[in-house]
Amino acid sequence: MSRDRRVLVVGSGVAGLSFALKLAELADVTVVTKKHRAESNTNYAQGGIAAVLGPEDSPADHVRDTVAAGAGLCHVDAVERLVREGPERIHELLEWGVAFSRTGERLHLGREGGHSHRRIVHALDRTGRAIESALLEAVAAHPSIDVLEDHLAVDLVVAGGARAPRCGGCVVYDRTAGEPLVVRADFTLLATGGLGRVYLHTTNPKIATGDGLAMAWRAGARVANLEFVQFHPSALYPAEDRAVLISEAVRGEGARLLTVDGRPLMAGHPDGSLATRDVVARAIDMELKRTGATHALLDATSIPADVLERRFPNIVAECADRGLDMKTEPVPIVPAAHYACGGVSTDADGRTSIDRLFAVGEVAFTGVHGANRLASNSLLEAVVYSHRAAIAVANGLEETRAAGPVAEPPDAAVRGPDREDRGTVEARIRSLMWEDVGIVRTDERLRRAVATLDAWSADPSTLEGLSGSGRVEARNLLLAARLVARCAGLRKESRGLHHNLDHPEADPAFLHDTVLRP
Repeated sequence: MSRDRRVLVVGSGVAGLSFALKLAELADVTVVTKKHRAESNTNYAQGGIAAVLGPEDSPADHVRDTVAAGAGLCHVDAVERLVREGPERIHELLEWGVAFSRTGERLHLGREGGHSHRRIVHALDRTGRAIESALLEAVAAHPSIDVLEDHLAVDLVVAGGARAPRCGGCVVYDRTAGEPLVVRADFTLLATGGLGRVYLHTTNPKIATGDGLAMAWRAGARVANLEFVQFHPSALYPAEDRAVLISEAVRGEGARLLTVDGRPLMAGHPDGSLATRDVVARAIDMELKRTGATHALLDATSIPADVLERRFPNIVAECADRGLDMKTEPVPIVPAAHYACGGVSTDADGRTSIDRLFAVGEVAFTGVHGANRLASNSLLEAVVYSHRAAIAVANGLEETRAAGPVAEPPDAAVRGPDREDRGTVEARIRSLMWEDVGIVRTDERLRRAVATLDAWSADPSTLEGLSGSGRVEARNLLLAARLVARCAGLRKESRGLHHNLDHPEADPAFLHDTVLRP
C-alpha cells in the first residue's frame, strides 16, 4: 500500500510540528510519529528556550556565550543566524498559544549555566510540554495535515543513484496493522530527535533510538560531530528507565552542587555550580570515580520554598514521589545522556547531502552547538531552523514533482506481528556505550567499542528473534552507537563534551568537524 503527499514529516516534536504547520498552508502534509504525538524529547524539555528579550541582554552576548560553550567548534554564522532570528520565533510561538510564564505583562526570563544574562523563556519547568501541546492543538485543527500515530519510519526511499541521490519519501511500519506503508513525497523532513537510548542512563524517552540518523546514513547522507554527546549533570539518582532530570534552571536560581559528604563540588571553578554542562558532568563523574560514591548532591535549600514551589512545581513533585523534599534537603543526582550535538549534516536551510531530504532539530547538525550545547539553545535551534527549512521547501514546491522508483520495504522482518521489546540487544549496546564511550574516554576503550559494535552489526544473530518495531529500533540503536563511537575514535584530543584521558588537552589540529561519509 502507498500514498502520495507533497510533504512528509518524520517526527512530532517542536521542529516537525512547527514545520508542518507552515507548509500546510501550501501543500498536503503527512506527519509520521512512532508513538503518541506528545512523546518526544521536546515534551520532556524542562528549562526553556533561550532568546535575547531582556533590556540588559544583547545578541552579541548570546553569540559570545554560545561560542564560548562550543569550545571552538561553533559555526559562528550559524550561531549569529540563530540569535538574530530567535526573538521572532518566540513571538510566533506566543501567537500559536504557548503559555510562557510571565511576571505581570512581561515574559519571565530565567538564567542557566553558561548564560551571562537572564534570557530563558519558560513555562514553569515544563516548557517543552507547553510548546508541544499548543502545536499539537494547531496541527489537529488543520485540515491539510494528516498525522499517522504508531507508525515507525523504517527507511528512506531514494532514487537517482549514489552520485545524485534524491529522496522520494519513506517506508513506514504501521504498528497496529503490522504492515509496511510507502509514503511518497516531494519533500521529506527528518525531525526524529536524538539517540540518548544508546546510553545506560539517559533523560530521553524510549523512542530516542537514533532512527533519523540511522535512516539518513543508510540512504547515503553525511553525518558529523557525533562524538559530542551532552550528559545532563543532574538526573535524580537512582536513574530509572528514563532518568528524571533536575533542570539547570534550579542552579540558575541558586542551587549548589555538593559531594556526597556535603563539600562544595565546584569550588575550584570560577563559575562554581553555574559552569557549563560538560564541565559539571565531568566533575561529578571524576568525583564518583575517585571516591567510589554512587551519586552527588544538589542542594536547593537556599532557594525560598515558595519560589521552588512556584517556579519548579513538577520537579518538586517528582522528588516528592521518590520521598525527597528538595525544599529542606539536598537530593541525590548523577549525570545522564541528554542531547546529541552532532547529527545529519545540513546547510543553513536544513538541506542534507541528499536532494529533497531535510533535517531539523536534534537529528540535524547545523554547526550551532559546536563541541558543547549551551543550555536552552536546542528548542531555539528547532524553531529557527524549521522555519528556514519551511521557506526552502515552500520555494521548492514549485519544482517538478519527484520521480523515480519507489522501493519495496528493505527489511522483510518489518512485516508481521509487532514486537516492541528490544531486550538484550539494547541492554548490551547501552552498557557498552556507558562504559567505553561515556563521559570520560580512552583510546583503548574507544577501539574496543568500535570493534565490538562492528562485530555485532556483522553478526546476523544479533537481531535474531526480533520483529516489527523491536527489530527496526534495535538495528537503528546499533548503527547510531557505531557512528558515535567512530567519531569519538577519530578525535585525538579533549574538547567540550569529548574528554579523552590519553589526549587531555585541546589540539589545534582538531579544530574542525568530524565528518563521516557512507
